[in-house]
Amino acid sequence: MASITSPPSRRAAALALFVFVAAFVPQDGGKQAAPAAPHTVILVRHAEKASDGEDPDLSDGGKQRAEALARLLAHAGVRRLVATPYARTRATLEPLARVTGVAIDVAPADRPAQLAAELRAAEPGSVTVVAGHSNTLPSLARALGVQLRDLDARGWLRDDAFDRVFVVTLPPRDAALSPALLELRYGAGG
Repeated sequence: MASITSPPSRRAAALALFVFVAAFVPQDGGKQAAPAAPHTVILVRHAEKASDGEDPDLSDGGKQRAEALARLLAHAGVRRLVATPYARTRATLEPLARVTGVAIDVAPADRPAQLAAELRAAEPGSVTVVAGHSNTLPSLARALGVQLRDLDARGWLRDDAFDRVFVVTLPPRDAALSPALLELRYGAGG
């Protein structure tokens, strides 16, 4: 039975480690610029709303969920918060704005391509949180190059999907990589 640490395996591991480290050591005496970092965009649907009126605020459960979101992302390095003009998206981000000291920018809900272009142009390594709606987040995600799953027949987030956090990693502009998507869930009690 061959051992995992047999000499040929050690040599292969050492060679792989050397190649990996060499890829990150500048070959020009340190004059080469460091590669750009990816940009992270976190998409969330507004928390539960109080009613079905024209521009409702958050329900008590929605306010608890907004506080949970703030606890979840308080130390994520958020540099920008974006909400639509509607009260419920701004109220969803207000606790996070309070703990991070980041002001909430307002962007039109019906211009996903424009917002996606702004988000792709963000500073490398930065983190932006966008609060949207069941019908706007899927189109924004597509404009960013990712596809949300578990949508309803209309292509929207399901009516009960207030607990989703979609983490989109946008590669540096000069990288030949595709955006990546991670879907998480969070709770009002979390």
